[in-house]
Amino acid sequence: MEVVNALGRRKSAIARIYVSEGTGKITINKRDLVDYFPSTILQYVVKQPLNTLDVAEKYDIKANLQGGGFTGQSQALRLAIARALVKINAEDKKALRAEGFMTRDSREVERKKPGRPKARRRFQFSKR
Repeated sequence: MEVVNALGRRKSAIARIYVSEGTGKITINKRDLVDYFPSTILQYVVKQPLNTLDVAEKYDIKANLQGGGFTGQSQALRLAIARALVKINAEDKKALRAEGFMTRDSREVERKKPGRPKARRRFQFSKR
């Protein structure tokens, strides 16, 4: 198997990954998964597509993460991994789709409007 690459996005986070056959090592920005995401919940989120297909020890993943916060980055990485697994084996798409890993979450931060303190929040109003 040659190297398969994929892209995942969430909010303003972008994950570019390269998947090759190996022992299950996940490297993010030249750091180990456990170093990059100390939170076990975020580590679990990243590994969800691999665990769904029981291939966690089969592939090595090298990832470049840019932008966003740690939650957005972990979810972007999850989408990228799911897309790469489908590129490797198209039959897996149904299982990943059922778990919701193939859907790009398109929600973005709404822009701040002029004359308002936030996107929708209005300044305090009093009749007196």
